[in-house]
Amino acid sequence: MPRTAPRRRAEPPPRPERGAVSLRLPQPAGRTKVTIAWAVVALALAALVAAMVPVGPDWLSGVGAVAVATTYTWALAARTGGRPQVFAGLALLLGVLALALDEDLLRSGAAVLTCVVSAVLAVMATVPARRFREAARECGFALVVAAVGALATVGFEPRVAVVRFEYLTLGLALVAAFLLVHRLGAGLHGLGRRGVAAVLVGSVLLAVTLAYAELLRRYGTAGLVTSLLDTVRWSRDTLGAFPRPIEAVLGVPALVWGCHMRARRRQGWWVCAFGVCATAAVANSLANPAISLLECGLSVVYGAAVGLFLGYVVIRADLALTGPRGRRSRRAEEAAAGRPEPRRAEALL
Repeated sequence: MPRTAPRRRAEPPPRPERGAVSLRLPQPAGRTKVTIAWAVVALALAALVAAMVPVGPDWLSGVGAVAVATTYTWALAARTGGRPQVFAGLALLLGVLALALDEDLLRSGAAVLTCVVSAVLAVMATVPARRFREAARECGFALVVAAVGALATVGFEPRVAVVRFEYLTLGLALVAAFLLVHRLGAGLHGLGRRGVAAVLVGSVLLAVTLAYAELLRRYGTAGLVTSLLDTVRWSRDTLGAFPRPIEAVLGVPALVWGCHMRARRRQGWWVCAFGVCATAAVANSLANPAISLLECGLSVVYGAAVGLFLGYVVIRADLALTGPRGRRSRRAEEAAAGRPEPRRAEALL
C-alpha cells in the first residue's frame, strides 16, 4: 500500500450567510480605469479652455489643473509599475492645498509637479514604432499629452521667473526620465555600444544647446546677438513664431529615433529619455506671459516639423550604417521588427 496520504480536493470557499451584507465593492477593470482617466482629462481640458476664453466661473482653471495633475500622476505611476492610488492622492492633496490656501509657493510647486509629470508621462506613454510614420505618430501623441499639461501648469497661475522655471522643470524631467529608463533599459549594462554612443551624443547636444543659449544671453557680442535676434524677429513677423531649438534639435529627433529603435532593441529607451527635452519644452511653454497662445502653438508645430525632418535623417542614416542592404532586405527587417512591449494603457514593469 502506498505510504503517501491521498490528495484532498480543494474545498470551495465558504458561502456568505443569508442576510449578511458584503462590503466589497466591484473593482473596475483596466479598460474601465483608462476610459475614466480619458474622460476626466477631457472634462478638465474643457474647463481649462473655458477659463482661458474666459467663460464660466473663475475656479474652472484651478479645478481643471488639479484634475489633470491628479490623472497624469495616476497614469504615470500605473504605467511605470508604481502605486497609482498613493501618488495620485498626494498630487490631489497638493493641488487642493494650493487652491485652498492660495499661497504662491504652493501654486508654484503644483505647477512644477504638473509640468514634470506631463513631460515624463508623454514619453512613457509612447509605444515602439517599426516605420517612420508610426514614430512620427508617437511623437505627435507625446506632444499633445504635454500640451494638455501645459494648460494645466498655467491653470495653477504660478508666479515664477520664466528662465528658472524652464531650467528647473527640464532638469527634474530629465532626472525622472533617466531613473525610469534605467529600470526599463535593464540598467547600464544593457546599453551596449550603440546605446552608449547615443547617450553621449545626446548629452553633448543638450549641454551645448543649454550652454550656448546661456552664454549668448549673458556674454554674447552685440553684433552676434543682434543678428540672431533679427532672425528671430523675421521668423516671428513672417511665420508667426520661432521654433524652440532644444525641441527641434534634440527632443523630437531623439523621441522619433528612440521609438523606432525600441521596436528593435531595448537601448531605444535610453534615446527616448532625451525626448523629455521636447515634452518639457512644450509643457512649460505657456509659463512665459509675454508670448501669446497662438505663438506658442506655432512654435511647437515648427519645432516638431524641423525635429521630424532631423529624426528621419537620423533613422535613414542608422539603417544605412547598421541595417541590411537592398529594398527587400529592409522590408523584411521592418516586418520582423517587433520587440515585445506592453500596450500603451498597460504597465511597462
